[in-house]
Amino acid sequence: MTKKDKPNSNAMFKRAVENMPLGVADSYRYWGEDNTVFLSGMKGCTITDCDKQTFVDFRLAYGPIILGYRDERIDNEVIKAITDVGTISGFSTGLDSDVVELVKSLCPNIDKMRFSNSGTEAVIGAVRTARGFTQRNKIVVVEGGFHGLHDEVMWKSDVDNWDVNTQQVPDIVPFGGGIPQSTREHQVSVPLNDFDAIDAVFAEHGNDIAAILIEPIMGNCGSIASTQAYMQKLRDVCDSNGSLLIMDEVKTGFRVAKGGAQALYGIFADLTTYAKAMGNGYPVAAFGGRAEVMDTISFAKNGVTHGGTYTANMVALSAAKATLTVLKETDALDSIASVGLKIQALLSRVFTKFGVEHCFAGPDAMFGVHFGNKVPQNYRDWKQTNSDLYTQFALNLIDNGVMLEPDSREPWFICEAHQTVDLNWLEQVAEQSMQAAIDEK
Repeated sequence: MTKKDKPNSNAMFKRAVENMPLGVADSYRYWGEDNTVFLSGMKGCTITDCDKQTFVDFRLAYGPIILGYRDERIDNEVIKAITDVGTISGFSTGLDSDVVELVKSLCPNIDKMRFSNSGTEAVIGAVRTARGFTQRNKIVVVEGGFHGLHDEVMWKSDVDNWDVNTQQVPDIVPFGGGIPQSTREHQVSVPLNDFDAIDAVFAEHGNDIAAILIEPIMGNCGSIASTQAYMQKLRDVCDSNGSLLIMDEVKTGFRVAKGGAQALYGIFADLTTYAKAMGNGYPVAAFGGRAEVMDTISFAKNGVTHGGTYTANMVALSAAKATLTVLKETDALDSIASVGLKIQALLSRVFTKFGVEHCFAGPDAMFGVHFGNKVPQNYRDWKQTNSDLYTQFALNLIDNGVMLEPDSREPWFICEAHQTVDLNWLEQVAEQSMQAAIDEK
């Protein structure tokens, strides 16, 4: 990090490790004993740690911050909801329909919705609903996609340890301990943009495939995206097989376009999950889709059960209503995309100066950076990029006051507040960071 001497961070870590495994509330926040970050504040597009180091932040809590930290347009509406109504009652309010109707006005793929508290919960609800509707079991997932932290989707292709020179496919391994082998029984994995693999899976398991679950633009894999033809293939195969298409838009929803990734493709899912940018950092999520599918959630004998004590609380819904209203009624997303495009241009100038082959993947609001001569088409292609050089470049950026995830599988997230960033400064910092990365090779 920028300062080598970080007494407050060190003290906080020492205290935290006595109270939480690894000293953090989320395992992905652990960056080692010396570099785990403890913040004292955040505003706009910057974060400040407890040793008074301020960073321009392109991590944005893995994507929820779409307008900026502590945006008063959102915070004031949340405060008003709390003071005027309260936080939670176990009953409904008009805010429920206010938010659903806002989503429906932006997303033609949504007829009805249910709320949840996280992307993980939204995916669980969507998958259960798909199974209830189809009366089938298997879910097809795409390598490199991330669908939350519940056992059934915590199986991944082990591309990290895969030998690209063999003809063997990567092993499927759990994210870690505590995940029973039985949770793999109804999950089938395929590479992105591989038509033959989809045909083979449906030929073998078609009668029991409830749904395909896909991030159209993979938010945990460098924004590697489905091609238009592949997305149409998935839509067609689901229609012909009686399976459902679930698009996981936890990261892309209300970020890459007002109608999410589906607005970019013009291809619509039967069920969709949302979270992240939906509330500008407040914990709100949802899943929804076709009315006949969603109406499987019922008290009928074979109806799907869905609920949650904190579901649709006033804090979450007031934040969602305020955020979606801003995104709908202003040009915020256009401004975000414009800044993202300018940042890619300056990064490209820096990489070109040092002779580093590079390409960008995904939309301007959440673009991936890949060191190689072609845009990866799937997770296995990512393995062939120079991710080690990227990691060193990213670590150097952090040392110079630019916060991002050091793993090239995480995109650069842009928010409306990034309009205030001095792009000349950012280009100079990127140049210094790349020079240091080259020197350290």
